[in-house]
Amino acid sequence: MARKCATIDACVPRPAARRRKNAPVTVLATADATVRIEPALGGRIASLVVDGTELLVTGDADDHPMLWGSFPMVPWAGRIRDGRFRFDGREHDVPRNLAPHSIHGSGYVAPWREQDDGSLRHDFGAEWPFGGHAVQRFALDDGGLTCTLEVHARRPMPAAVGWHPWFRRPVDLTFAATHMYRRDGDGIADGSLVAVPPGPWDDCFTGVTTAPRLQWPGGPTVTVTSSCDHWVVYDEPQHALCVEPQSGPPDEFNLRGTDVTTVLPGRPLVAWMRLSWR
Repeated sequence: MARKCATIDACVPRPAARRRKNAPVTVLATADATVRIEPALGGRIASLVVDGTELLVTGDADDHPMLWGSFPMVPWAGRIRDGRFRFDGREHDVPRNLAPHSIHGSGYVAPWREQDDGSLRHDFGAEWPFGGHAVQRFALDDGGLTCTLEVHARRPMPAAVGWHPWFRRPVDLTFAATHMYRRDGDGIADGSLVAVPPGPWDDCFTGVTTAPRLQWPGGPTVTVTSSCDHWVVYDEPQHALCVEPQSGPPDEFNLRGTDVTTVLPGRPLVAWMRLSWR
């Protein structure tokens, strides 16, 4: 949610993991839409074509994983200040992949594996001190694409989820909200809500009054809806625009203290995002 560097490669180390040659790719299709999902590249939607228009910034294993497609943010969304937070009376650290902070979780740089029911699974590794795993599901129909994201716990743990779609310009955004989180000198939400100023934005909003709508000139209109009640809009780049539903604000684990979303064994955190078109 905070302001990006002028070039992301200047401030974010490039993960070493790459998609294996001939790694499986999932393709979903209807009469007017085709979705390509790359399990090995962060379980991301790598392409979404509707009525012949590519809606997403596309890429491949040689491109920085933070800058293309639509990827899941799990087990946290947005930034964690200084890569550190307190939960259940203990301090915890996660990798500072946007030094000195952490950003967007671990799922978007990790391989996901396809399960028998067609869902994708990612088991959290050493980067997440609580263990557990995430599951993604995708359902394409004639009117849109529904994405579901689950976080399952072995023991009580904090969690936040979201999606980070990079929509390709030119596109017009219709968006309105009642409040925005104020950012401090580090570009991270400080917990205070303020009135929404004119854009451009790289900010987190609450009280969204109308579902975000994107219109491609001469192409489809897409409405983004979600069970999530926080939305990050990043419309500063010339080539792309991001509309990111999140289950909580950036740095939720620090901002919300004991009120942080907690996942228990057998009681997963489940969220969904739907892209509807006409």
